[in-house]
Amino acid sequence: MNSTTDFTKGSIGKVILKFYFPMFATAMLQQFYTFADTMIVGRGLGDNALAAVGNMSSLCFLIVGFSMGLANGFSVLIAQRFGEKNYSMLRRTLFSMIILSFGMTVLLTVLSTAFLKKTLILLQTDEIILNDSLLYGYIIFGGLLASITYNVSAGILRSLGDSRTPLTAIILSSVINIMLDCFLIFVLRTGVGGAAAATVLSQVISTAVCIRKLVSMDFLKMEREEKKFDPAISLNLLKNGVPMALMNSITAVGCMVVQYFVNGLGVAFTSAYSVCSRYINLFMQPACTAGYTISAFTGQNYGAKEFDRIKGGLRVCLAIAGVSYLIFGSLMFFMPVRLASILLSGEEQILYASQFLPVCGVMLFAVDMLFVYRSAVQSMGFPLVPMISGIVEMVLRIGAISILIGSLGFRATAFAEICAWTGALVLNLTAFYSVFARERRNAMVHSTGKTHTRRYKTA
Repeated sequence: MNSTTDFTKGSIGKVILKFYFPMFATAMLQQFYTFADTMIVGRGLGDNALAAVGNMSSLCFLIVGFSMGLANGFSVLIAQRFGEKNYSMLRRTLFSMIILSFGMTVLLTVLSTAFLKKTLILLQTDEIILNDSLLYGYIIFGGLLASITYNVSAGILRSLGDSRTPLTAIILSSVINIMLDCFLIFVLRTGVGGAAAATVLSQVISTAVCIRKLVSMDFLKMEREEKKFDPAISLNLLKNGVPMALMNSITAVGCMVVQYFVNGLGVAFTSAYSVCSRYINLFMQPACTAGYTISAFTGQNYGAKEFDRIKGGLRVCLAIAGVSYLIFGSLMFFMPVRLASILLSGEEQILYASQFLPVCGVMLFAVDMLFVYRSAVQSMGFPLVPMISGIVEMVLRIGAISILIGSLGFRATAFAEICAWTGALVLNLTAFYSVFARERRNAMVHSTGKTHTRRYKTA
């Protein structure tokens, strides 16, 4: 188990930071090659091609985000079993997780490809970019097996405290993705289809690296009797996974409604919004990684009933989120034009993007803290709270864009994001301290009861 991390022992700060930094590097590399995709498409194919790819972002989040939520929810149980040191139950859970993940992949692939065109038309996708959006979408959704398998395998590794293997996987896939992007777009002139194909092929590489590592772990090797689909375990997996998957999808629906309003403004606005979304996704990564970290940390310590360590870990991850806000919020506020100019070439598009970035930069701390608190609540076995917060996000995002678009124009998209982040943060923050206090109290009562029983037996 040398590549795993036992979060129930040792210095809280040291074990968290040792786990965090490889995973942070992984997340930034993922964003880097997404960023590189955007830059290569924008510079190599133009702002309309960039709009076509960006137009798919909310729809990709709906499908891929659902699978990511399910995988993250599943991984909570892996972390808890690992924290309990119950390796037989861990392996049984892992087998059921594999079966459920395969079924999910088949279902999502069929649904996403079947309804892609109708959905893009419903989102008011401009005729100029419709065909490119369709081509990009069919390739990405056709390759969901690679994407979902990577998310599931990387989630398992994180739950076991291994953040280095996903880093190795992303380093390899990032290099391959950028090389393929340049070759397919600039040499073979394959257009946006080349960018999509490069993404899928690079995900195959990252998946292979993660699976190879999991197969090499002796304590994960299953006995024959453990290779059975267990309905009870599967139900428990779904109870954790489905709410998180729905949370992501519900959030994505809100983003799709915003995309609908943006597309109605024109292609220039679609390009600007695409770039703004890329920056938001990039700059929230340090806090998002802190969320993944507290998820694994809380899951293991919740399984071991180490509640004081959970609270200590939360403080460390919130500090990481705070530093991230100071750095990236400042960049968005003070350098919006320069940031927009990196990915956009049209003056009109740059102007629109520079209206969005400073507004969200001021309130970036809300989404940063949201990642940490939401992951902590989920990892204590309460996935319904994050799901409800996803509904809150959707309602606030749709309400804000609907009310403000007429008076504020494109800037309304930024205020819609802020409203969604703030509402979800308040809910998850309140839920965490309520759940934490109750669970720690219950654990203390249970522990006291065991002590009394032992004394009685001894007497």
